[in-house]
Amino acid sequence: MERVVNYLNNLSKNNHKAWFDTHKKEFLEAQTVFNDFVDRLLKGMSEFDPQVKNLTVKDCTYRIYRDVRFSNDKTPYKSHMGAFLSPHGKNSGYSGYYFHIEASGANYIGGHILSTGIYRPAPKVLKSIREEIMLNGEKFLEAVSVAKGFNLDSGDALKRVPSGFPADSQFAEFFKLRNYFLVKYVDNNFLFSNNLLENTILEYKKTLLFNNLLNTCVDYSNNIE
Repeated sequence: MERVVNYLNNLSKNNHKAWFDTHKKEFLEAQTVFNDFVDRLLKGMSEFDPQVKNLTVKDCTYRIYRDVRFSNDKTPYKSHMGAFLSPHGKNSGYSGYYFHIEASGANYIGGHILSTGIYRPAPKVLKSIREEIMLNGEKFLEAVSVAKGFNLDSGDALKRVPSGFPADSQFAEFFKLRNYFLVKYVDNNFLFSNNLLENTILEYKKTLLFNNLLNTCVDYSNNIE
């Protein structure tokens, strides 16, 4: 994975079309390394989570090209690579496992991460997750607690408990969340390890209970007329 990180670091410092085109070979090499890892990750993850069993690399990965139409930042390329292993693919609206590598100093997320959960869920899904916590909050806490080394992100939380949920509940802070995902920052030592695949699978395995709980909520919301 060192080749991927080195390429992203260079791209971050030279984020324009002329450099990208001149170094297209390096991009294709880095992309191949990343995609090969995702392919092996899918195979390893499917051994304990059958929901990702039939996914392909294309189902999970993203283009390097940025959509700059509505952004003040007109740099044309992403300075990160990511893969989201989620039932039915990255755009399905389900919870999943996100693997993210970022150029040093890029400040998109702030570093390399392993993450599990759901980002910007549809309103009906968000309501379903909050209702699950309201009714079975201890189960939610257990799912978070068994994911040792991961933290529940609260960066985009509401200031007040949303309408329809009890403000005096012991789970009130969880009702305020607008995204539900666990995150673990990792460093280059983690990424460059010969045991990267095995270590990544072991980390994600800790989050299986959390992921399953969220996807039960997604399924429930999808079955409501």
